[in-house]
Amino acid sequence: MSREQKIADIRQKWGKRLLILAHHYQRDEIVAVSDLQGDSFQLSKLASENEDAEAILFCGVHFMAETADILVNNPAKLAKRDGKRIPVLIPDPTAGCGLADMADIDQLAALWQRLEKVGIAEEVTPVTYVNSAASLKDFCGTRGGAVCTSANAEKVVRWALDQKPRLLFAPDQYLGRNTANALGIDEQSILLLSHEDPPTDAQLAAAKVLLWPGYCPVHLNFLPEQLEAGRKKYPDAKIIVHPECPPEVVALADIAGSTSVIIREIEKSPPGSVWIAGTEQHLVERLAANFPDKTILLPEATEPPASELPFVCESMAQTRLPHVAQVLEQLDAGTPTNIITVPTDQVGGALLALERMLENS
Repeated sequence: MSREQKIADIRQKWGKRLLILAHHYQRDEIVAVSDLQGDSFQLSKLASENEDAEAILFCGVHFMAETADILVNNPAKLAKRDGKRIPVLIPDPTAGCGLADMADIDQLAALWQRLEKVGIAEEVTPVTYVNSAASLKDFCGTRGGAVCTSANAEKVVRWALDQKPRLLFAPDQYLGRNTANALGIDEQSILLLSHEDPPTDAQLAAAKVLLWPGYCPVHLNFLPEQLEAGRKKYPDAKIIVHPECPPEVVALADIAGSTSVIIREIEKSPPGSVWIAGTEQHLVERLAANFPDKTILLPEATEPPASELPFVCESMAQTRLPHVAQVLEQLDAGTPTNIITVPTDQVGGALLALERMLENS
């Protein structure tokens, strides 16, 4: 029996009791066996609203399953189900996120101690991108901060600066800077933190926006010269990029937006449209296949790529059908594995941060 048939049989047996989620960056083979597709927070929210599922398989990376667990198994939800947990499983527990891993919680705590020493911690609202560990979400939530997505970053940052005069944005420096630029914040007021060359007390005291030095390894690969080459080759093309790209790339784009924005803009464009999309390769290729009446391309590499597939999220690409089949077989046998459970002492703060994000969506 093929893996596809094993998966299909278990899905049929479980019916609505099993919910399989697939992030947009997953391989086509994974998307094909999923019930819902979306970005990380959208999928977690859909999972939390589901009333039928008794088990959730999140085909994505670790932090995404953590967010789903927080929303699906928060205290209010557990009370409603008389304490029954809905297990959130992940096909490959080693599938992490390079960006999320760049924000070590101990380093964040040390920075906060510096801010307290300088005397400005009480003036700072911390905001974390949803692409972060539960521990960082908890860190922000317990300090009056919030989570944001690439879709609502501007609203959340505006809210944060309405609360207090300063902002700490982690872990994606580029989403933070692009958001600050969009809001017209003076470049001189933005401080990019550095582990190798820590800021002085004076630099910290002078900053309005503190940016953690993280980045998405995929979106960092997009370069201005690639967009310029694409514009020259396709003069009528529209360029759309993700705001995790460096500011000089965003500046050359016609549209900068979240994954959902990229999909929506391409979907609603007229037949014959030409798009150059600066985002993850699996998504771009899927859009090209779904809309054959349009030309949808990745930016052209102007130098030999650093790897064979420079625009693929390798962490997302780790998940393959054998992982999905094995986890589902173990679940069906009553011995579920790869269950993601956020520590109880992190749930409260993380949930606060997520709820503040929803209030500003």
